Amino acid sequence: MTGNTKATATTSKVYPEQNFGVGNKWVKNLYKDRLGTFIGGHYADVNLSRVLFSERTDSKDVVKLLVWSAPGRTKPGFHEAVEQAEKDGWKEAKKGDSFGPSCEYSLNLPLCSFTNHWWKVALNIPLEWEHYERIQFEFDPGCEAMIYTTSGTPLQGITGGQVNDRDEMRRIEFIISPEARKAGQLDIIIESSCNAMFGNQSGGEISVPDVRPFFLVSADLVVPNLDAWGLMWDFKLLRDVIDHLPGNTALHNKALVVANEIMDVFNVNDLSTVKKARDLAAKLFGEGWEEKGEKVYSEGVRSARIWGIGHCHIDTAWLWPYSVTQQKVARSWSTQVDLMERYPEHRFAASSAQQYKWLEQLYPEAFAKVKEQVLAGKFHPIGGSWVENDANMPSGESLARQFIYGQRFFQSRFNGLRCKTGWLPDSFGLSGQLPQLMREAGMTTFFTQKLSWNNINVFPHTTFNWVGFDGTQVLCHMTPVDTYNAQAELGDLRKGMIGHKNQESSDSALLVFGNGDGGGGPLAPMLESLRRLRALANESVNTDIPVVHMGNTVDDYFDDVKANTNNGATLPNWHGELYLEFHRGTYTSHGIIKKGNRQSEVLLREVELVTTLASLFKNSYEYPKKRIDDMWEGLLLNQFHDVLPGSAIELAYNDAEKIYNDIAVEAKALIEEALQVLSPSTYALPLDTSAMDALQLHHARGISSARVVTLNTVHAARREVVPVSLDSLLNARSAPNSGALLARLKQNFVQVSADGRTGFVLADHSESSGGAGFAPASSMFAASGGAYARKTSAGSDEFVIGNSTLKMTIRGGRIVSLWDVPLGRELIPQGRSGGLMMFRDRPIYWDAWDTEVYDVKSGKPLTFESMRVAETGPAYASLESTLAYDRSTIKVLISITSLAATLAEDSRPIIRFDAELDWRQRHEFLKFEVPLNIHAQEAIFDAAFGNVKRPTHRNSSVELAKFEVCGHKYADLSEYGYGVAILSSSKYGFNAEGDVLRISLLRSATAPDAHQDQGYNSFSWALFPHASHFTSSEVPLAGHFFNSPVRTQYTLQGGERALPRVQDPLRMMGDSSLFAIEGAKNVILETVKRSDDEEFGQNTIKKGEKCVILRLYEAYGGHARAKLRISSRLRVTKATLTNLLEDEKEVLQLQASPSATSANIDTMVDLSFRGFQVQTVKLCLDVA
Repeated sequence: MTGNTKATATTSKVYPEQNFGVGNKWVKNLYKDRLGTFIGGHYADVNLSRVLFSERTDSKDVVKLLVWSAPGRTKPGFHEAVEQAEKDGWKEAKKGDSFGPSCEYSLNLPLCSFTNHWWKVALNIPLEWEHYERIQFEFDPGCEAMIYTTSGTPLQGITGGQVNDRDEMRRIEFIISPEARKAGQLDIIIESSCNAMFGNQSGGEISVPDVRPFFLVSADLVVPNLDAWGLMWDFKLLRDVIDHLPGNTALHNKALVVANEIMDVFNVNDLSTVKKARDLAAKLFGEGWEEKGEKVYSEGVRSARIWGIGHCHIDTAWLWPYSVTQQKVARSWSTQVDLMERYPEHRFAASSAQQYKWLEQLYPEAFAKVKEQVLAGKFHPIGGSWVENDANMPSGESLARQFIYGQRFFQSRFNGLRCKTGWLPDSFGLSGQLPQLMREAGMTTFFTQKLSWNNINVFPHTTFNWVGFDGTQVLCHMTPVDTYNAQAELGDLRKGMIGHKNQESSDSALLVFGNGDGGGGPLAPMLESLRRLRALANESVNTDIPVVHMGNTVDDYFDDVKANTNNGATLPNWHGELYLEFHRGTYTSHGIIKKGNRQSEVLLREVELVTTLASLFKNSYEYPKKRIDDMWEGLLLNQFHDVLPGSAIELAYNDAEKIYNDIAVEAKALIEEALQVLSPSTYALPLDTSAMDALQLHHARGISSARVVTLNTVHAARREVVPVSLDSLLNARSAPNSGALLARLKQNFVQVSADGRTGFVLADHSESSGGAGFAPASSMFAASGGAYARKTSAGSDEFVIGNSTLKMTIRGGRIVSLWDVPLGRELIPQGRSGGLMMFRDRPIYWDAWDTEVYDVKSGKPLTFESMRVAETGPAYASLESTLAYDRSTIKVLISITSLAATLAEDSRPIIRFDAELDWRQRHEFLKFEVPLNIHAQEAIFDAAFGNVKRPTHRNSSVELAKFEVCGHKYADLSEYGYGVAILSSSKYGFNAEGDVLRISLLRSATAPDAHQDQGYNSFSWALFPHASHFTSSEVPLAGHFFNSPVRTQYTLQGGERALPRVQDPLRMMGDSSLFAIEGAKNVILETVKRSDDEEFGQNTIKKGEKCVILRLYEAYGGHARAKLRISSRLRVTKATLTNLLEDEKEVLQLQASPSATSANIDTMVDLSFRGFQVQTVKLCLDVA
C-alpha cells in the first residue's frame, strides 16, 4: 500500500493500518444528560435561549401602557369597560407593576375575588425592524388575559405566569399583523383576570384560594428568531425520542448522536450555526419536511394509528366561578381560531352548549368567528349536551334534558348541526342509561376517560361497545393516551399505541391534545411537535414511532373504527354502568347543592305539568316556554361535573345556590300563576301575606264556605296524611277575619299538632280520584289503625312508634326493633341496633372528592338523646331527639302516619326521619345505618330511569371497590318475600355491606372549599319495609311520593258577593287524571310538557292544534305491555313515538275506550317496553 495511511475518518476509503487516536468511546448517560443544558437553565446566556430573539424593547416610545381596574369582582364587557375607563381616566402603567390581589380576606379566610383589569396598549413599530419576518408583542401579566381590537373584536387569549411549573403551557406572544406593520403602529385593548390557568391555589389543586397580587412580567415588542425557535422545537423532539424509545434501538441512538452533533455545531456568537444545526435534525425528519407544512400528513407508507384532535377541556366551574369560565371560553376559543389560520390541519373539538351560549351573549364577535370555522368543518361542536355534566346524580329526565337542550342549541346555531358523539371525559362515573339516552338524542358514539383514574382495579377496555341498562349500545373509546389534555409529545403517541387494551380488534386511538381543565387548548408548539412526529414516522421504518394523523374529526375516527370492526361486532362489550373506583365522596359533599338539585328537578317537573294543563284548558294562557327554559338551563348548568359533586371552590357554590334559589322562586310563581288560571280563587298553603290579604277581601265580600284541596303531581294513585303549617294565620291573629280563616281551615283537619301550629289533612288521590290532579282534603279519618308514639314506661329509655302494621322500638337511643305486625317478623337482628353513625373521613389527597375503604370500619354509633314524644296520633305520631356531638348539634324528628306508603294491598307505612343540624365537624362522615334480618347477594339502588344492582359481598376487588355507591330516591335490600328500602329526599351516597344498609348524610371536607357543609343543614330520609321482594314491591313509587309531597290549596266556594269566576278546581279538572298508565305497574309516567317544536311567545296564542310530550320509562328491568289512557277532555288527533329530539319514529294507533269515571269515551294507546326502556310519546290535540 502506498500513500498516506493516517486515519482520516471523514475522507479515507480504505481501512487504515495504524491508529494512534483515542477512539470514540461514549459514556452514554453523560451525553444524554448533557442535552439538558442546551435550552434555558444555568447556561441560558450562552445556549440556544440566548438567540431566540433578535430584538426586544420595552421603550416608552415603542410600548405605551395604560390600565383601568374594574371595581370589586365586576367583569364588565368590552364596551362597558372601555367607556367607564375613559370616564374614570386610564392610569399609566409599566412592567413590574402589581395589580389585584387575587383574593381578599373575610373572617380570616381568603375569598377569591378574581379581579379584572383593562389595559390600553399603543405600539409603535420601529422602522428598522421592517426587514424581519415576524414581530410580536409579548405580554405576560402573570395570569390569564384576552387581546381585543380597539373596536372590541377578540383576537386571542394569553396564558401568563408559570403553569404547573411548565413554561411551554404558556402563551404570551401576539403576532403583529402585516397590516399593522405596514401602518407602523397598533392599538389594542387587553383584559386581564387575576387568576392563573388553574385558579388561585398556591398550595396545590385542592387547596383553598390564596391571597396574592399579580405582576406585569413582560410588555415588550420583540422579534423572534424563527430559525432558532424551529431548532428549539427540533431539539425538544429529539430529546422526546431519546426519552421514550428503548435505550438500545437504532433510532434512539441516532437521535442521541444528532442531538449531540447539534450542540457541538451550535455557536451562540454565530447565527449561521442555527441553520447548520437544523440541517442535522433533518437527518431524522427528512429533507424539506418543513416546507411541506400540513402536507406532511399525506405522506408515508404506514397507516395512521393515532388520530390527533385539538381540545380544550374547560371546567365550567371548579377552582373558579362561572364568570371566570366565560372569559376562559372566549380566550381559549379565540386562540384556536387564530391557530386554524396558521395551521390548516388543525381540527378542534369543543363541548358544552352553555359555553357556546355564553360566547354568543358576551363575545358576539368571537362567536361569529367560531361559527365561521364550525361551518368550514374545522371547529367541531361535540358531546350534544348542555354541559359536561355529572352522570351519576342527575335524574333520568335531567340527563335527557342535557342532550335535548344541547342538541337543540347546536342545531339552531349551526345550520341544523347535531352532534354524533357523546363527550364526557371527566365525569366521575357514568350511568348505565346514557347509551339509550345518547342514541335517543342522535348520537351513536361516546368518548370518556375518567375511569383510567380507578384506584383499585384497572378498567379492561379501550375501545368497546358500551351496552346500557336496556340493551342499547354506543361505540365507546377511552383513549389509551390516558388524558384529554395531552401535550402532543412522543410519549403521548406511544401510550396510545402500547396502552391500547383491545389491539386484537382495534389498534387505533384518539390523541386529544391541548391544555385543559383551566382552558387554553392546543398551542403552536404542540402543532409543531405533531408535524415533526409525522415527518419522523414518514422517514422511519421503526414501528416504535406511531403514525399520527391530523385533519379529521372525532366522528371520522369513530367511522374508521366501525369500518375496521364490522360495526363493532369484533369489539368487546361492557354492560351496565361505568363505575368510577374513585371520587366516591362526591355523592355526599356539599349537601345543600345536592338538595337544591333534587328539589329543582321535582319543581320543574311540577311546573311543566301544571303549566301544560293550564295551556290546554285556557287558550288565553301562554305556556311560559322561555321562563321554563331559563330554569332548566340553570339547573343543567349546576349539574356540571365539579359543581353538583361538591368539588369546587366556595365562590362557585355562591353562584350555584343563587341559581337554585331563583329556580325555587320562579317555579313557585309559575305554579301559582297556572293554578290561578285553572281556579282563580285557589291559594297555596301555607298562606303567604298576599294570599292572606286576598282571602280577607273575599271573606269581607261574603264568601260562604271554603275548603282545602290537595294536588298530586305524581301520575299514580296515593293516599296520605299531609301537614299544613298554620304559622302565617297564628302570626296574624290581629288581622281582620284571620280567626274565621283559621276556624274554617281547621274544619278540614284530621288532627292538629300539640302546639297548635300544624294541621293534618287526609289527601285521597286513590283510584277513584285518578292519581295526578286535584282531590278534596278529607276531615274524615277512617284508617284501620291509628298512628302512635309513646314512652314504654316512666323512667325508661325505651320509646315505640308505629301503627297497626309496623312498630319501631328505640332503646338507649338506638333502633333495636323494627317489627312487622301482620307477619310477626322482626327485621333487626338480635343484639344489634341501627341509627346514626359517625365515621372518620381522611382520604389520601382529594379531600372533597374521595372517601376511602380504610375508613369504612371506623364508624362510631351515635345515640338519639333527649328523646320525647312530640305527637301521639291518631293520624300522625312522632318522636323528637336532640343530640350533641363534639361541636355539632343534631335534631331528628321521627314520624309515622296511620296510612301505608302506597295503595298496594299489603303496603307498609314509612318511618320518616327529618334532621336539622348545626354541623361543625371536620373530616368526619355522618351516616345512618340499619342492620336487617335479610340475606341478599345484591342490593338495588335507584338510578336514572331505572335501577342498578350492586353486590353486598366483597368476593373480589371489583366488589370491594363499590364500598360507596350512588343512588337516587331509594336503596333496597330484598330477599324472597320481604325487603326494606331507605328512601332519600336529597342524598345520593349509599352503602350495602352484608346485611347492613346505609345512607350517607354529611361530609366535612376542607378543600377546595374550607366551609363545605358547615352550619345549618336539613334533610330527610325514611325506612320503608315491604312484604315482598323488590321486584313485586312499590319501592320506586314510594320514592317518587317521598320526593314529591302532595300540595295543599285553600279554595273558596259560593257567596253572593264573591268575586267573579270563583271556580272549583275539581270541577275544572274533572275527577280523573288526564293521563293514566294501565296494565303495567312497572311503567312510570315521569314528564308531561308542551312540545319543543311549538312556537311560544307574544301574539302566538291561537286555537287549533297543541302538542304534549309524555316521557315514560320501565322502572324494574322487565318487559311491559302498557296502555296509556288519555282523558276524554283531551281530543287527540295523532299520537307518535319520538326520540328525545321529537323526531317521529312510529305513529301509534288511537283506540276508543269507555271512561272509568264518566259516560265519555277516552283515548287509549298501546305501548310496549323492554326493561328500563325510555319512551317519548307526542300527542297532538285539537283545542279548537
